Amino acid sequence: MNPDPNIPQSLVDWFADCPFALTAFSGGVDSSLVAWLANHLLGPDKNLAVISASPSLKLSDLDEAKQFAHDNRIPLRIIVTREMENENYLLNPVNRCFFCKQTLYKELTDLADTYPGSWILNGTNTEDLGDYRPGLEAAKNHCVRSPLAECGLDKSAVRSLATALKFTCCNKPASPCLSSRIPYGLRVTPAKLRRIEAAETWLNDHGFPVCRVRHLEGTARVEVPPEHIDALRALESDLAAAMKSLGFLAAEIDPEGFVSGKLNRSIGKEIAKPASIGQKAPFSLNL
Repeated sequence: MNPDPNIPQSLVDWFADCPFALTAFSGGVDSSLVAWLANHLLGPDKNLAVISASPSLKLSDLDEAKQFAHDNRIPLRIIVTREMENENYLLNPVNRCFFCKQTLYKELTDLADTYPGSWILNGTNTEDLGDYRPGLEAAKNHCVRSPLAECGLDKSAVRSLATALKFTCCNKPASPCLSSRIPYGLRVTPAKLRRIEAAETWLNDHGFPVCRVRHLEGTARVEVPPEHIDALRALESDLAAAMKSLGFLAAEIDPEGFVSGKLNRSIGKEIAKPASIGQKAPFSLNL
């Protein structure tokens, strides 16, 4: 294969040593780049992107991932992992992600037996290594390789390369699994995941492409970027009606706005009440 001139030589050299790539693919920009590189540098006969149609993955993300693979002629296999059958996952401990990734990588390890000598790859970049990511331990357990991190690419470098390669997903906002919207210690259920997905779809359709709906039992706490909070408040009656129709009992607009990984603040600390001393009370909607 003739490498694209935009690809750093370090990545070209890295993939030159890879006999066959099985990429843990989610449709996000990181794993999309790894899947594309594997296909471009190794060829379609020496790579396979694998995505799980898990209940914790948005259906829209699955559709976009399938379209990306189709448009770029990347071999794709869709599997269904069984983390929702694992009580350790459903109990939603602070290391929930470990149990999810352990299930995924076990499936990929079994699949690797079909392709002797294959490497399992993920989309981890250097910035992920400094974050709280229990899934990295699962990756280590299954000898998963991370070409982006191993070649020194951070998130900015990944997006820059994806832009140069004209990826449709180059500016796609981060989209962690739906279970990440449920505070640790509160049980994960398929019904909650579908409710969160429907709520965020409503927000997307009403002009908020970056958003999170945190499922606090019966309450939907909505996060949008700070500069968009006023626009959301202007839709408060529509938002209230929409959340009620989806099964939430109440809705709040988080005054701090969207912060990725906000629920990780509770790790190792007592979970703060929504309106404790020193905090601004959430903007409440009466349903």
